[in-house]
Amino acid sequence: MTDETAHWQMVEYEGFEIHVAPRPKNPPSEGHTPAAADNRYTYVGYVCHPGADPTIPGHAVPFHADGEESFAGKDEALYEGVHVGRSIVDGTHPDLTVLPLVTGGV
Repeated sequence: MTDETAHWQMVEYEGFEIHVAPRPKNPPSEGHTPAAADNRYTYVGYVCHPGADPTIPGHAVPFHADGEESFAGKDEALYEGVHVGRSIVDGTHPDLTVLPLVTGGV
């Protein structure tokens, strides 16, 4: 599943939008269904100002689950993605910040 076909969900938080798309950790390939143990989820997401176009460089702060991190279901992955997005907005994320969105006037 590509980011373009992902099922994005949006949450408004502190004047920003947090967009998160849960997705299968190991999506099935053609003709192959994953075993139950492979039925884990991960997420991708981004933070932006309301109405911003995330495809324009500098208009969003993208993020994703770290490496081997996975979740038991879509809801768990969505919850964690929103939590990470909030930490970016709050300034508590160790690596990502919305500061460029604020100071860049975007």
